[in-house]
Amino acid sequence: MNAQQIFGLQVVLSFVVYGLIAAWYVAPRLSALPRDAAMQPLLVLHAFRHVGMVFLVTTVVAQPLPPSFAVPAAYGDLLAGLLAVLALVALRARWAIALGIVWVFNVIGLLDLINAFYQGLAAQVQLGAAYFIPTFAVPALVITHVMLFRLLLRPR
Repeated sequence: MNAQQIFGLQVVLSFVVYGLIAAWYVAPRLSALPRDAAMQPLLVLHAFRHVGMVFLVTTVVAQPLPPSFAVPAAYGDLLAGLLAVLALVALRARWAIALGIVWVFNVIGLLDLINAFYQGLAAQVQLGAAYFIPTFAVPALVITHVMLFRLLLRPR
């Protein structure tokens, strides 16, 4: 297998494994909780999206990444992470606008991941040590975004 095929296989297998974990272990437990409480553990994972700032750290990536990829990917992740923290605080404090904040986070966060993944593939970005982000972290983030959409659409 060449590097691209290995990358694709790793991404697909991560989606499969995270999907099974979500279906078998996470979703059944969250379904027993009130919607606001069920969203919180999913948001915790996204609160760490500041890790995406690593795309701007040239000692971590294989080589300086094209700014057209690195800047939007890094700052998009930072924004998503900050919105996730805000959504967590809003849900915990029971703000009236909490669900609105979760919607904003979820739409922006998922669009950021889709855009970064597409831009990275189009530019054939070489991530170096940051390779774990699209092969390991992004599938988990996408699965939890889908789970959040399902919860947001669930009646109270």
